[in-house]
Amino acid sequence: FKAAKKLGYFVDNKMTHIKFVSIKKHGKVVGDTPFFHNLIEGVEKESRIAGLDTIICNLNTSDSDYDEHLSEILSDSSCGILALATELNNQEMERFKTSLGPLVIIDNWSDSMKFNSVMISNADSMYNATMVLSANGHKNIGYLKSSATIKNFYYRYHGYQRAMQDLELEIDPAHTVCLEPTTDGSYRDMMEYLKTSPSLPSAYLADNDIIAFGAMKALKENGCRLPEEISVIGFDDLPFCEISSPTLSTIRVPKQELGRTAVRRLVEIASDKR
Repeated sequence: FKAAKKLGYFVDNKMTHIKFVSIKKHGKVVGDTPFFHNLIEGVEKESRIAGLDTIICNLNTSDSDYDEHLSEILSDSSCGILALATELNNQEMERFKTSLGPLVIIDNWSDSMKFNSVMISNADSMYNATMVLSANGHKNIGYLKSSATIKNFYYRYHGYQRAMQDLELEIDPAHTVCLEPTTDGSYRDMMEYLKTSPSLPSAYLADNDIIAFGAMKALKENGCRLPEEISVIGFDDLPFCEISSPTLSTIRVPKQELGRTAVRRLVEIASDKR
């Protein structure tokens, strides 16, 4: 009976609580930032409305007991799982196929797996941001690209490429700058890039606000006037966008709603299975 339950033959379909599982792979994207605080706040608010408790679980793929802890979570049929899988690739998400309880993936997806996912409109959002820059007279538009690869960043860059193609504008490879997605790292990498005395575009799009902040600091320290000489658009709408100097134009992500939508979908899945 123990083996049968583990293999999923006897599953209690009643969801009694929700486990929000935040998974770090390198920690350069998923971290202690307002984005993820707001996301979790949305999860907890919607969970209370549904009469469910929320348990926060933080996992790191580099920990020696990662597999053991993930297996324990996935084998608990009494809980629904919200997996923040931002930093994971398709192969690493394969593990979630074994979940005995309802499952929703947040901020990631896979074409090869039939997961329920709640995601950001990455490509279209960056496409529209590129169009805004063009409408404001910018023709030479560069890109501040994360050195840590995740799907969100891949599709944001794809949206930029698609917009530049539709605008019949050339993408200059020298104006795509690869930066670490941390404030200190992006500042350091941008400072190194600027030492090469490159020609600069009139505007940059950034994979996220944190990269934009670091790059902006480096640009200002090198005598660039923002936004008079160079305009920058970020992504995420973190709180300090409004208090940075100059204030940062950014793409707003409804972070709490992202979490609340994931909970609502999880409750729907659990109800369908009863």
